[in-house]
Amino acid sequence: MPAYKAPLRDIRFLINEVFDYPAHYAALSNGKDADPDTVNAILDECARYCEEVLSPINLSGDDEGCHFDAGKVTTPKGFKEAYEQWVAGGWQGLSHPTEYGGQGMPMSLGLFKTEMVGSANWSFGMYPGLSLGAMNTILQHASDELKNTYMPPLTEGRWTGTMCLTEPQCGTDLGQVKTRAEANADGSYRITGTKIFISAGEHDLAENIIHIVLARLPDAPAGTRGISLFIVPKHLPAAGGAIGAIGDFNRVVCSAIEHKMGIKASATAVINFEDSQAWLIAEPNKGLEAMFTFMNTARIGTAIQGVCHAELSFQGAVAYAKDRRSMRALSGKKEPDKVADAIIHHADVRRMLLTQKAFAEGGRAMIYFCAQYADHMVNGIIENDAKKYKKWDDKLGFFTPIIKGFLTEMGLEAANQGIQVFGGHGYIKEHGMEQIARDARIATLYEGTTGIQALDLLGRKVLVMTRGGAVREFTGLIAKFAVDNLRNPKLRLIATTLGKYAAEWNVLTVRLMLMARKDRDVVSAASHHFLMYSGYVMMAYFWALQASIAGNKLAHGGSESPEFYKAKIATARFYFDHLLPRAKGHATSMVKPSRSLTRLPVDSFIFE
Repeated sequence: MPAYKAPLRDIRFLINEVFDYPAHYAALSNGKDADPDTVNAILDECARYCEEVLSPINLSGDDEGCHFDAGKVTTPKGFKEAYEQWVAGGWQGLSHPTEYGGQGMPMSLGLFKTEMVGSANWSFGMYPGLSLGAMNTILQHASDELKNTYMPPLTEGRWTGTMCLTEPQCGTDLGQVKTRAEANADGSYRITGTKIFISAGEHDLAENIIHIVLARLPDAPAGTRGISLFIVPKHLPAAGGAIGAIGDFNRVVCSAIEHKMGIKASATAVINFEDSQAWLIAEPNKGLEAMFTFMNTARIGTAIQGVCHAELSFQGAVAYAKDRRSMRALSGKKEPDKVADAIIHHADVRRMLLTQKAFAEGGRAMIYFCAQYADHMVNGIIENDAKKYKKWDDKLGFFTPIIKGFLTEMGLEAANQGIQVFGGHGYIKEHGMEQIARDARIATLYEGTTGIQALDLLGRKVLVMTRGGAVREFTGLIAKFAVDNLRNPKLRLIATTLGKYAAEWNVLTVRLMLMARKDRDVVSAASHHFLMYSGYVMMAYFWALQASIAGNKLAHGGSESPEFYKAKIATARFYFDHLLPRAKGHATSMVKPSRSLTRLPVDSFIFE
């Protein structure tokens, strides 16, 4: 397994030189404590924890996996000790309110933390990561009494949380939820039903697990309009005890854990609620709306997984390519004193390494851009400004299906390229490269598959909600960059190319709108290609932006070395030469008629 090294130079380049986070934080109502010195200290300490504590148990955790016995789950060796250090370091509450024991930092700092934790050990990161969804939901929608009961131990990390949505008969279509809730005389409820695929649903890391559960009341309307949201603790809070003290078992039973392709050290549980006591969050039958409040930020958290696996696989592949020797470079001997040249001197190996590097660093830039939108959205909640919250949530809503769908697909590709660089050795478990690919595979599936993200982007965000306005707004940003850099001889070609893609993105959007009026299947037929096209063009903008900043720093001085900036410019050129052209294939396919997909009879898919 590659020994993870946090890419702090690239992280600081984006924070300080590309997106000017110091100015961004200064303008936030919860950003006054996020000064550059504090941010640097947090990044350094998080990097140390990830490199020294989490990375060493990544391969062993996958090899051992979780153990299940009579409803109890034991995590792999070293995980409990690593989690104790997590709690002691105060990492869980980094971006949560001080009134509940958190540090009150902006949400984006939590996302930077998530990237480092996820690259070092994605399975471990699932345990505190799922708590964030539960914490955010409680914070936004629960009563003060429930917040005061549950937020302090969750913020501290002594308790963890989950989100319980999926059932055996329904995943994305939550209108089919059957778990039922019945009212008790004291205002609480009884929950009965089964939830599956519950990440971190049972484990031995924390004293208590708090489940956020979708269920139906007896008189609920059918479909998604009849779903309510509840807090269901594994152990009831101790009556009259100190905050965080646990009482009786609440009949929340783990009946099994899944045997999975990857993220084996993360327990994915089947949870049975057996007349478990629960408390309503938000209004009756408004559970889906409450649950989706932080869905945009949850999808950023999953999009980060694509960056994590691209980065980790890249680090492993580069180290191997510098050491492994095979044949001579076609352009002549590079290391004449050696028996053969290192494979990094072969152009095709460079292609794979640069693809990984481009996706990792380009994806990181996309995430860090969106993280600023998330900060503004959260500030709307902090300031009790519903209009501000909705404005930034809507803006973020256009980006999240793109970054979730595109970056997780590219992360999987980068992980597979890492195996390819190793050749046959990449297929062998001891090197850890195949684990990265297995771990990466889930990212394209959970929090909505790539197909679901594509439908959300084209069918909902672009065609219905904004009627192309979201595309026009972002391509306006691209067009401005292109115009501003047309006279820059070092960026003219990139700027010209980018401007053409911005115009084409708008033309394709209009064409699909017109086609969909006559054939609704066009939306589904085109959505995957539209998402991938959008991802390639969006990443192109962020590579152009990085190249522009790097060129400026080379000319006038910056905080990084000249070699770092030159590498940025070279990688941007590689992206425009070798990866962005893929968008053309998606552009061609998305405007083809749907009938080539739909006219084959269903029976023709079956062969006997």
